[in-house]
This record gives sequence, structure tokens and C-alpha cells, in this order.
Amino acid sequence: MKIKHIYFFAAAMMLTACGIDMPQSVPTSYQTMTISKSNVTLPLKYSATLTGTSDVTIKPQVSGQLMEVCVKEGQQVNKGDVLFRIDSRNAALELEAAEANLLAAQARESSAKLEFESSQNLYEKGIVSHYMLENSENTYRQAQAAAAQAKASADRARVNLSFCTITAPVAGIIGSVPVFAGDQVSPATYMTMVSGNAKMYAEFSVNESILEDRDNSSEDQSLDAFPDITFLFKSGKEYSQKGRLTSITGTVDRATGTIACKATFPNPDGILYSGIQGTVVIPIPLEDMMVVPQNAVVRLQDKSLVYKVGADSCAHSAIVTTFNISSERDLIITSGLEVGDVIVTEGANNVQEGQQVLFPEAAN
Repeated sequence: MKIKHIYFFAAAMMLTACGIDMPQSVPTSYQTMTISKSNVTLPLKYSATLTGTSDVTIKPQVSGQLMEVCVKEGQQVNKGDVLFRIDSRNAALELEAAEANLLAAQARESSAKLEFESSQNLYEKGIVSHYMLENSENTYRQAQAAAAQAKASADRARVNLSFCTITAPVAGIIGSVPVFAGDQVSPATYMTMVSGNAKMYAEFSVNESILEDRDNSSEDQSLDAFPDITFLFKSGKEYSQKGRLTSITGTVDRATGTIACKATFPNPDGILYSGIQGTVVIPIPLEDMMVVPQNAVVRLQDKSLVYKVGADSCAHSAIVTTFNISSERDLIITSGLEVGDVIVTEGANNVQEGQQVLFPEAAN
């Protein structure tokens, strides 16, 4: 990039003779650059919401009075830790009754088996008829079915009793706890959420065009082709750990033309929480781009102009199309310029059409 200086000199002696004091020179400078192509990284930004990779809503499986709340909001728990206890007395009595019915059914099954075996022995000796044998066999089979049914009832009662103690299905952080000891709860009662926070999902949507060129031979290979992803908090602070794109839905939202995606971020220090909103930044490398400073582009209504310096050393406007790369200083030119063109950068807003901006003395 070269800086060209333009100096205009006034007829100072004549003006002085007329009694008018004027400056001897008025310096005005323009900065120019020669267009070339380079590789740049395009930081694509999307609004995102964090969720735990294993967020689990906790609701009771049985109805009853809540006897104990064993956790606090925001508490870190391990898988299997007790969260709540529901009154288990009725469930314990139902289990006792079911186990008693099972014992009785098993006794009847045992008696029916003895009767059947005895009938088989007598039938072989010709003492009882075939009808008596079949009737004994049917009674035994009915007793077997009744015993199996009683066992299922006992198992169900045992499971219901276990439901009275609610444990954490995953390791994570406890969310809000809107229930209290003494409350009546049922399977429809929301008790809390356990947010598995060892890893966090950043859920966001991207325009379908970003995925048009991805390799469809293997989904895993296609996801691996994406670079590391950065998460920015609302304050603009960057999260220290990088994430990876881990899932892309197979359908496009017809209303928005976007595809839902998830990026997974490690959360070893528990800094991230479900519900946090921020921005994910995906750096997309672009090759052979024409990049110019933003101050080289003049906005005129709905048009973007740059001033090219021709062979006559004068500035001539050219309409260009640009692409914002989320940089505070640069833009990508997608049309309107060619490699080797010289354009005005610094001072472009002050250039007039056809104005001479390069002089032989400035080039020396």
C-alpha cells in the first residue's frame, strides 16, 4: 500500500501584493492499494442456547405425600443420589399383600403339580381315564398361570415401592425445586430437572446454504470437516473451551429456511448452565478473496462504490458488491474489481469523479 501526496500551490506573491494573506500550500493526501487475492477466515455468528447433554425432567411415578426433599437448587449430584422421598407405607403394604398372594399361588401350583403327576402314574396303570388325566393337567396349568400372575403383581408392587425413593438418573446440577415436604404429588407433578452438565449442547440454526458443499458420504466425516467452534456469552466474553459440531438435523424448516444444529462444549469447571444464551462463532476459511478496507467503499443510496485509479492517474467510480466478514475494518469484494486494480482507500469519501489523485512527484 502506498501513500500518495497531493500538494496545491497558490500564487502567493500576487495575493500578498493585494494585501491578502493565504497559506503557501494546502496538503491533501490519499491512500491507495493494489487489489490482490488472499485467504481469509469468515466468522459466521449464530444465536445459541445452552442445554445439558442429558437434561432430565424429574416427575414421580407414584402418587403420595412428599416426605423429604433431599437436595437444594443448584446442587451438584451424582447418578443414583437420592433426590426425594415419598410416603412408602401404602406401597409397602401392597408389596406384603402381593408377596402373600404369590406364596399362596405357588402352594396351589405345587399341589396341582402333585395331582397331575399322580394322575399320570394312575393313567399309565389303567386306573384312571384319559379325561381325568387331561383335567388334572389343565388344573396344573391354571395353577402355573396363577402363580406367574401373582409373581408379576409382587414384582410390580416392589417396583412401586422403589418409586417412592426418587434418585438422580444422571450426574448433573439440580434446577428449580417447586415442591416442599408435605405436598401431595402425582405422576403429573414437576419436581425438578437434573441438568447433566459435564458436556453442554449449544443449540442454534444455520442457513441451509452453509451446508450445501458438505460431504454427504458420511455424516461423521462431514461433521469432522467443520472447524472448532467458539461460544461467546452475552457480555461478549469468550468461553475458554472450544466446541465441536456434533449434530445436524436432516430437515430444513420451511418457515425460516434454516437447519437446526448442535455443538458440544466440554464443561469441566461447571461454568456453563442450561438456559444460558449467547453466540456461537464458526470460522469458515475462504480462499482467493479480494479484501479491502471498509473506508475504501463509499455508500451511495443503495449502491457501493470504490474509486479506481486509471492510467490517467484520475479516480473513476466503480460499482462493487461486497460481503461483510464480521470484521471492524475489512470487506470482501465479490464483483466490480479485478486483481491489479488500484483503488483509493484513505480519503475515498472526499474524492470527486475524475479527480487526479496521483502525481509524478508523489510517485518518486
